[in-house]
Amino acid sequence: MKPTGTDPRILSIAAEVAKSPEQNVPLILLKLKEIINNTPLGSSELKKIKQDIYCYDLIQYCLLVLSQDCSRIQGGWTTISQLTQILSHCCVGLEPGEDAEEFYNELLPSAAENFLVLGRQLQTCFINAAKAEEKDELLHFFQIVNDSLFWLVGGHVELIQNVLRSDHFLHLLQADNVQIGSAVLTVLQNILQINRSKRTKMLLEISRKKEEEDLRLQLQLQRQRAMRLSRELRLSMLEIVHPGQVEKHNREMEEKSALIIQKHWRGYRERKNFRQQRQSLTEYKAAVTLQRAALKFLAKCRKKKKLFVPWQGLQELTDARRIELKQQVDDYVRRHSGSPMPDVVSRELHAQAQERLQHYFMGRALEERAQQHREALMAQISTTVEQLMKAPSLKETEGKEPELFLSRSRPVAAKAKQAHLTTLKHIQAPWWKKLGEESGDETDVLKDELSVELETLFIGGTKPP
Repeated sequence: MKPTGTDPRILSIAAEVAKSPEQNVPLILLKLKEIINNTPLGSSELKKIKQDIYCYDLIQYCLLVLSQDCSRIQGGWTTISQLTQILSHCCVGLEPGEDAEEFYNELLPSAAENFLVLGRQLQTCFINAAKAEEKDELLHFFQIVNDSLFWLVGGHVELIQNVLRSDHFLHLLQADNVQIGSAVLTVLQNILQINRSKRTKMLLEISRKKEEEDLRLQLQLQRQRAMRLSRELRLSMLEIVHPGQVEKHNREMEEKSALIIQKHWRGYRERKNFRQQRQSLTEYKAAVTLQRAALKFLAKCRKKKKLFVPWQGLQELTDARRIELKQQVDDYVRRHSGSPMPDVVSRELHAQAQERLQHYFMGRALEERAQQHREALMAQISTTVEQLMKAPSLKETEGKEPELFLSRSRPVAAKAKQAHLTTLKHIQAPWWKKLGEESGDETDVLKDELSVELETLFIGGTKPP
């Protein structure tokens, strides 16, 4: 039965094979290689393509071409090596469906045997070749055929026994040529590794089944042992209990057993429900956290918007309310109407109001400028004091560090000069005047001396003339 939804490229190739003469079939089958290479490996699309190729007997055509005489095939060993690759790739990962018995029992062993026959033919041609270039080319084709055989055996490990028992494979192993022998030994090593891994998997599977069987037997033994102990306990209780209380005792034991079973069942059910709801609970908590953060952010945005949005009037007032308010204002003006003011007086009042407003705004600008100047001076003084506090002592200064003691503030400079003169007078005073004084005591400095010294002091970036 032909599959539905067949790839049109497969249909085209199958039609060409059916209509073309026998000598053109190998070249037509080579088009399958491009289709297979352009399809992602391991995808469902590639699996469907392999099924279509098998259903339209294109794999059987490849096998028939490989079983023919190599000299009659167009392209020679180049075409044959590519057909071996196509055949091995199409057979690995193929699900034959209804024709599984024929595929596994006939087609796959025939393909492996054909690969070995082609290997022997390439071996004979390699030995008989005289030119080095021809030998290299034949060795390359031999390697391709070996790789195709290994790919086929790797996908179908049941073919290992067929390959190892084949006379053609034994003949290849007995080759005298070093290059051919090494290539065949590499294939043999890879096949043995596959067989070993298969045997390891089988041993692991057997041990797993054995462990499961042992566990089942242990559980069955524990169950039988528990039932025996329960029956022995029940018999011992029946011997103790009065015959008239046996039914009551059995009923109590049944109720107790039912409660224990229900307790364990409910615990199991709740744990199962909790595991199932854990993901949804985590998602719910995450959603609540995100919503809370989003609501806080939106509230902040609305608050900022209200602060910066200008006043747009009383939009909530209706037209009827506005008419009512306007009527009230008109009534008030009508009741409290004053004497009319002449135009000259109105102009004078207006001019006075403008002058007062001008004086007010000018005064406010001067106050703001003075406040800024005060703040700048305070910042400058704070910076200077901090700089002087962090400055090192004069004994330890080097390079440009003494410049740190210069101040742009006149009070700070005066205080520094006063401390300097005090220290000098204390050093120059005779020793008997220092008796009873502490190192921290300050000596009074005459105001005239301080003013004289300050006249020649460089302060605030200005210099006296």
